Amino acid sequence: MPEPPLTVIDPMHLDRTGTAPVVTDGSVAIELYRRGYPERPADRYNLTIPAVIERIHAEFREAGATLLQSNTQYANRYALEASMLSARVTEINRKGVWLARSAAGSAALVAGVMGPTGRMVKPMGPLEVDDMSACFREQASALLAGGCDLLMLRSFIDLDELEVAIDAVRQVSADIPLIALKSFPEDGSILSGPYPVTVAERLSRHGLQALGSNGTVGPQRMLGIVESLRVSPLPLVAIPDVGIPTILDGVARYDAEPDYVAQAARRLVEHGASIVGADGGATIEHVRALALAVADTVVGAVEPRSTHATTIAVATEPPTPPTAFATAVAQRFVTTVELDIPRGLDMSSVIEGARYLKEHGIDAVNISDGARARLRMSSIAISRLVQDATGMECITHLACRDRNMVGLQSEVLGAHALGVRNILAVTGDPTHIGDFPNATSVYDVDSIGLIRALGRMNAGNDLMGNPLGSATHFSISCAVNPAADDLDREVDRFAAKVEQGAQVAFTQPIFDPEVLDRFLERIRDIDVRVLLGLIPLRTLRHAEFLHFEVPGMTIPLWVRERMRQAGGDREQATQTGIDLAVDMLFAVRDRVDGVYLMPPFKKYDIAIRILDRIRVPATN
Repeated sequence: MPEPPLTVIDPMHLDRTGTAPVVTDGSVAIELYRRGYPERPADRYNLTIPAVIERIHAEFREAGATLLQSNTQYANRYALEASMLSARVTEINRKGVWLARSAAGSAALVAGVMGPTGRMVKPMGPLEVDDMSACFREQASALLAGGCDLLMLRSFIDLDELEVAIDAVRQVSADIPLIALKSFPEDGSILSGPYPVTVAERLSRHGLQALGSNGTVGPQRMLGIVESLRVSPLPLVAIPDVGIPTILDGVARYDAEPDYVAQAARRLVEHGASIVGADGGATIEHVRALALAVADTVVGAVEPRSTHATTIAVATEPPTPPTAFATAVAQRFVTTVELDIPRGLDMSSVIEGARYLKEHGIDAVNISDGARARLRMSSIAISRLVQDATGMECITHLACRDRNMVGLQSEVLGAHALGVRNILAVTGDPTHIGDFPNATSVYDVDSIGLIRALGRMNAGNDLMGNPLGSATHFSISCAVNPAADDLDREVDRFAAKVEQGAQVAFTQPIFDPEVLDRFLERIRDIDVRVLLGLIPLRTLRHAEFLHFEVPGMTIPLWVRERMRQAGGDREQATQTGIDLAVDMLFAVRDRVDGVYLMPPFKKYDIAIRILDRIRVPATN
């Protein structure tokens, strides 16, 4: 019997309200799993079992789907790298469209599906924006060559990446109908707030045929998203997961019954969804029940609630410096001293050191974060202990080594709540040189990425642009090595740190004024405060250890020779180390904004002796 002519939708002119909805298919991945094909990504099966993929598409169409989505969400070159299929991008995508087209016949349209790269652009990840755009252009070209009716960008968490993908598609084709879907976190405070409105406003500027959301959240959360997105004049798409899965033995298991999903889809249509479906966990049975439930439902039958503002206020004034340290470094020469952090729980020596330094007029103390991958108490906890006990401000070092990007942001929010707000972002030494060499070094982001996170939090958002509810007030610092072997790379990274929000730079210890001057000349156009790092050397062995065994440290030969000439007398050697530090500070004091002293072995009096010698005012 011949199939009826296609009348389901004109992808160039989707209706916003007053018509029946378009129904998408469900999850090809879940249907593959049910049939004994569990490997990921499911896109690989376009090549190995095409008949099974085509049959799944056909069963979704027979169940009532009028818009089939090609099995290509993870078929871009970066997402395919893990399965070593990057060289087969064109083949997988063209085959994916052909299989959906064969199943659709004249009863459904075919959307060529594109998903995110799974990578982040610099400074958060390895990609340049141009690399990401090229990746999307490659996949879009392959899908169009396969003959899809429209392109659907789906499952994008990062709104910036979604906009890169939209622009890339438009470089390939200005005419292909395009739908863009943003996935939101399972967070009621975000979904009920103004953020979805911001998403709608941004996406509406891109010449789309429809916009909306898919995945991540279940049907009830999706209802709030649809309500918020109705500020857009474009037709809306709502494709929620069938529910929140339970993970058993690494496999997602969904419990939502087809009738529940179907009735939820009906509500989504009534509240404005022109295209509706189900995503994660959606089987043939879910789609069949859904299609029946919405068959006689009119899009937008329920009037939208006026619960969200349609414009978002943007702060135009820079924030007031959030800490006394930030205020001081903007106005005068400042002094900070690094405290020696012991093992274990007893921080009395740290508190005593901070109290001594405060009494002698030091502006702040530096608290390292597991330097050289040694096990030490949390730098945030120590900073709070010091601040409570002494009133001394802390410069809290935070390393990227031990926490993924979720954990880092959680730590930062916790620090802010505890009043620890001077953060120095460091990448951190690898674990293999520390107390636990078999521990995992995470490095989801490096120091530049952490600075970006801090800068975004100061604007009220997390790394993905999700609103925090209120802005943080961190003073953001970074580290820099003017004596780096590859100074070009160091300057480039330093510029990136400042661009992402670093306001103050703490240098590695320097002993040669010419080294600092060369670096300062290179960064003369970068707006940042620079604190000179100084280590008062104690012995020749101390100097040699730093030079040969500590990464990033450079002790010039002439300095080591001075320490050698001091001989074996410890007091004389210490005095020589102090003289070298004083000479350096005298030489460059008018070209830096402060000094960062790192006295060895809890000898904090050495820092005071140096400052007394150069007559730096040691008062606030």
